[in-house]
Amino acid sequence: MKDISPPDEQQHRVLLPEPVAGPLRQVLRRLLAAAFVLLATVLLVYLERESYTDNADGEVSLLDAFYYATVTLSTTGYGDITPVSDGARLVNVLVVTPLRVLFLIILIGTTLEVLAERTREQIRLARWRYSLRDHTVIVGFGTKGRSAAETLISSGTPQDRIVIVDPSRKVIDAANADGYTGVIGDATRSDVLLKAETQRATQVVIATQRDDTAVLVTLTARQLNRNLRIVAAVREEENAPLLRQSGADSVITSASAAGRLLGMSMLSPSAGAVMEDLIHQGTGLNLTERPVTKAEAGHSPRECRDLVVSVVRGHRVLGFDDPDAATLELTDRLVVIRRASPSSTTVIPQEPRR
Repeated sequence: MKDISPPDEQQHRVLLPEPVAGPLRQVLRRLLAAAFVLLATVLLVYLERESYTDNADGEVSLLDAFYYATVTLSTTGYGDITPVSDGARLVNVLVVTPLRVLFLIILIGTTLEVLAERTREQIRLARWRYSLRDHTVIVGFGTKGRSAAETLISSGTPQDRIVIVDPSRKVIDAANADGYTGVIGDATRSDVLLKAETQRATQVVIATQRDDTAVLVTLTARQLNRNLRIVAAVREEENAPLLRQSGADSVITSASAAGRLLGMSMLSPSAGAVMEDLIHQGTGLNLTERPVTKAEAGHSPRECRDLVVSVVRGHRVLGFDDPDAATLELTDRLVVIRRASPSSTTVIPQEPRR
């Protein structure tokens, strides 16, 4: 999206995705239009040069035609070259004057476009803020953040329900190009998260590069929204308890998870391949969460159509062989493994945080 703000207003801005022409192309278009109007005026004057008089020598040359067109279109009007016949004066009234107005519109077109763009952007932002509810905020749009966004979209989350927050303008521009709404700024600051409407979001995914930044973002987000579901990624496992104490609901340790996958792949290549298949959303097997159906209520997890890994009952996560999960209840949720379907996506209802 084209940036039209002064440098001191470019911090902590919301950028909505929008395909626009590049600034160089817009300038070239205006220059070509202005040159066309100028040449058209020169041609009119030169063809009727006998109907004009030059106070200097009485004759109007091609250079004089360019000179007259320039001072006329710019409304300077020195009066040294003037139309003397009725036909030339009529052409000035009916043709040259509209060309002069068109030329001035082209010259001030940039200012008018900036004003119109500002107004249009403010209207779009107001509509976006008004309609944005129960969305997902992703802090950090590196490899982890982008993968999280792609997983959400492949599971049925609309792209316009995802807001990206990152301090890098280049990262947000790239996110805009992919169709995401982005907020430029440091997510450890509450005003930045407020611009992402975190106070009305359902969940926040924290995928920052530093663990200490993830802790600060978690504290800030939890302060803004007590009912927010926060999922955070850390590099070191020793920092996971600190993130949970800060308010994170789920903490993913990237370094140890990758290490365990590497070890599993060495000990059992087949098991490692299956785990890698589960991690990549939309290919092969998917690990998803879904509600218990009416037909499954009252039965054992082994009787479900999907392979049940865990049963979620309230705030407890029960193994499929746990005695408490021997009989499914209608209010339970199931973590299951199912085959990915490339032709359709499954919308997984999100349980509100109590």
